[in-house]
Amino acid sequence: MSDTSRDVRIAARALGRAGLVHAYGHCSARLDRDSFLVCPSVPMEHVEVGQPCLTVPVTGPMPDGVLGEVRLHQQIYDRRPEAGGVVRFMGPNMMALAALGTVPEIRHGFGTYFAPRVGFWDDIQLVRDDTRARGVIDAMGEGAGVMMRGNGAVVAGASLREAVGLAWYLEDMCRVELAALSAGLSTAPTIPRPDAETRATRQGRIFERMWDYLTHGDPESPSAS
Repeated sequence: MSDTSRDVRIAARALGRAGLVHAYGHCSARLDRDSFLVCPSVPMEHVEVGQPCLTVPVTGPMPDGVLGEVRLHQQIYDRRPEAGGVVRFMGPNMMALAALGTVPEIRHGFGTYFAPRVGFWDDIQLVRDDTRARGVIDAMGEGAGVMMRGNGAVVAGASLREAVGLAWYLEDMCRVELAALSAGLSTAPTIPRPDAETRATRQGRIFERMWDYLTHGDPESPSAS
C-alpha cells in the first residue's frame, strides 16, 4: 500500500500544480477488487509528503473523513473491473465548456482517448448521494470521462497514472473546442470513431511520459531521491 499511497499523493500535487484542481478535486487508485485509496480531504496541492491516504470500500457507506463525491469513484470501480485510477478535476477550459452545456468533439490526438464521446451530466447539484453518483456514471457510458454541468469532470483509467494523463487530455480537448467555437469553426470535420480508436494508442510510453512531465520535481518522486 505504501507505493500506492505515494502515487496518490504525487498525483494530487501534480494535478494541483497543473491547474486542474484548486480547493476542490480528488484522485484515487484501486487497491484490490473491494477497496481503493483516495487522497486526503485537503486542497490537492497541499497534500503533504507522507500524509496518510484514506481507504474506501468499493461498495458501502463512505468512511468518516472522506468527501461525499468520492461516491463517483465507488461507482466506477464497482462497474469497471479494469479501472485502476480515477480523477475528479476542475480544469478552467473544461469548467467553461461544461457551464455552457457542451462537450468537446474529438478533434485532435488527445481527444481520441475519449471515443466514442465524452459523457455529460446535466445537473448542477453536488453529487453527494448514491442516486446522483449512479446517474453521473450512467451518463459516462462507454467513454473515459464525463463532464458535469457547472461541477467539474471525472475520468477513469487503467491506472492512476493514466487517469492523471486523461484529465490533462480532457482539459486540452476542451481548450481546442473553445477555440473552435471562438473562431466560428465548430462545424469543422471531427475524427471518426474508427480513426480515433486506432490513434488512441498506449504504446511508446504515452501516459508514462505525461506522468513524468506532470510529476517532475515532486518531493516524493523516485527521481527526486
